[in-house]
Amino acid sequence: MVIGPVGRRTLLLAALCAVSACEQQPAGDPLVRTTIRADAEGAVSSSEPANDVPPPLNAQVESSCRPIIFENTPFTHCLAVPDRHRITTALNGPAGPLRGFEALAASRAPDAPPVAFAINGGSFDDQGVPVGYFVEASQRLQPLNTETGEGDFFMTPNGVFFGSGEKWEVRTTTDFLANVSQRPEFGTQSGPMLVIAGRLHPRMAADGPDRLVRSAVGTDKDGRAHFVISNAPVSFGKLARLYRDKLAVSDALHLDGPVSALWSPANGRLDAGAPLGPMIVVERRQESGE
Repeated sequence: MVIGPVGRRTLLLAALCAVSACEQQPAGDPLVRTTIRADAEGAVSSSEPANDVPPPLNAQVESSCRPIIFENTPFTHCLAVPDRHRITTALNGPAGPLRGFEALAASRAPDAPPVAFAINGGSFDDQGVPVGYFVEASQRLQPLNTETGEGDFFMTPNGVFFGSGEKWEVRTTTDFLANVSQRPEFGTQSGPMLVIAGRLHPRMAADGPDRLVRSAVGTDKDGRAHFVISNAPVSFGKLARLYRDKLAVSDALHLDGPVSALWSPANGRLDAGAPLGPMIVVERRQESGE
């Protein structure tokens, strides 16, 4: 959610591969969702239909991101596993605010760990400054926001996604303020919470009329982080049920609405559109062999 008006543009990026094929753009989706695939002989193939049957866990880990269908709505689900991935946040580069995945990719050092995927990382203002709590590389760039206001961010309870090392969590802002005293290695505040201790947000309708392309993050009982971006407009209620009922996630946090974007290098997908603010970057641990 951008606080204030932001102009939108649509770009098609296919620099990650010599050949590309684009997924059909869902109605109402403000971003280009680009998927690039080639078979063993180099022939380009179109995107396969999303399959509602989850692949084995090892397949999820190896691919990081996969298409899923939930209640007739297409999503992309990206899984981060603590012993295979490292999570960081990104906001600024050497030349200033990054504002998108192209700049993020260009800013990474040649010896940086491979990116498994990256996703928009929470609410921000017109200049790309996070509206709430934001920590990058153990440095707090924005304090916890406990104010009241209008918009998705202030639909309480909102929450914080944070972590250090191999431990990642989603907590409500109130819980975080009361119980987290040590600064994490990364952290970002957004809103609203979708699932809180296994229960849906009390103010969310089952499938309300406020339907947008949305993104979210949640953590499960095994400590894995589940990132989701919808490939068509979706309500808060349906997104929350996806986390609770399909992904078995007990705590999940909405990240953003129409500016939601995903970079999945392995799948040749790099979404571009309105400028971003904070980003969440999931790196592959070099020893994982993924």
